Amino acid sequence: MTTNPSEFDAVLLLEDGTYFRGRAAGIKGLGTGEICFNTGMTGYQEIFTDPSYFGQILVTTNAHIGNYGIKDDETESGNIQISGLVCKNFTDEYSRPLADTTIQQYFEKNNIVCIHQVDTRAIVRHIRDKGAMNCLISTVELDIEVLMEKCKEIPSMAGLELASKVSTKESYTQGDESADIRIAVLDYGVKKNILNCMVERGAFLKVFPARTTVEELKAFNPDGYFLSNGPGDPAAMDYAVDTIKQLLKEDKPVFGICLGHQLLALANDIPTYKMHHGHRGINHPVKNLETGRCEITSQNHGFGVSPELLEKSDKVEITHLNLNDKTIEGIKVKGIDAFSVQYHPESSPGPHDSRYLFDDFISLVRKKKP
Repeated sequence: MTTNPSEFDAVLLLEDGTYFRGRAAGIKGLGTGEICFNTGMTGYQEIFTDPSYFGQILVTTNAHIGNYGIKDDETESGNIQISGLVCKNFTDEYSRPLADTTIQQYFEKNNIVCIHQVDTRAIVRHIRDKGAMNCLISTVELDIEVLMEKCKEIPSMAGLELASKVSTKESYTQGDESADIRIAVLDYGVKKNILNCMVERGAFLKVFPARTTVEELKAFNPDGYFLSNGPGDPAAMDYAVDTIKQLLKEDKPVFGICLGHQLLALANDIPTYKMHHGHRGINHPVKNLETGRCEITSQNHGFGVSPELLEKSDKVEITHLNLNDKTIEGIKVKGIDAFSVQYHPESSPGPHDSRYLFDDFISLVRKKKP
């Protein structure tokens, strides 16, 4: 923590009273949410626009953010999803000729607040020791006592339903309508590249809002169902769990990623829990228990599937394990073609270690198609 506030024009305040002073970037204002950190060395624009980060303040552990600029087509959704950014060096000049704009212009356009020139290593160590917690970034009000009162008003991520806030409001299609298979996508905060990975494998997709009924999904006459990633607490999504339980009776392939993985577990009576500080980065080792192979994976989640109850389940079996902490990274439902993974196979840290999961899903869909 810095003791000379006159040198700075931004504050990061954590709910336990810890604070850091730094320099302001982006817009002048206040950003609130749960603090989290990502260890990726690249891909900051994809991270900013991932809907799974909705409602969170992001700390980047890489020292330079903004140095290769912003490119309009390198997004995972239509806008920035994070509530604010904490970084070491906010670089408003870029070296990449293909970039369309600077990060400062990008943040101004999306109304995002940022604090930089802070000790991100100390911040990450604090989160790793104390766990995830609410926080705020202020570049207008700098009085800690005043900000502490504002921090108390931020809702806890536990019990918070956020998927319907980032989901599409209207259904839309993607891919070739004459394709031989049709996939119904439940959008809880789906990333663009997930959709691309299925379209590239010959599927025609219809993306539905999070609260779509089973009757509306079936009216599309899909050959399979996809459960997307997204933000918030899966245990607060009873509407989604009820829908998935009904879909599992359809005898059509079901594939879930991240939040979709957690919801598939809940639909099979396996509870979820809030992790101490979550997994966010592009270097997480995961072992496929069926093949024995290890995958280098991209991850972004603050909730997990209960390993204790899953191991006792007669409905679901574990297919993937995190090699760092043995948390559950993949499951499949016994007796039916339904499976899911906690990590993000559409990303490319491995670079394509996990893309086979889309191949498996599409193969299942084609095999089960009448």
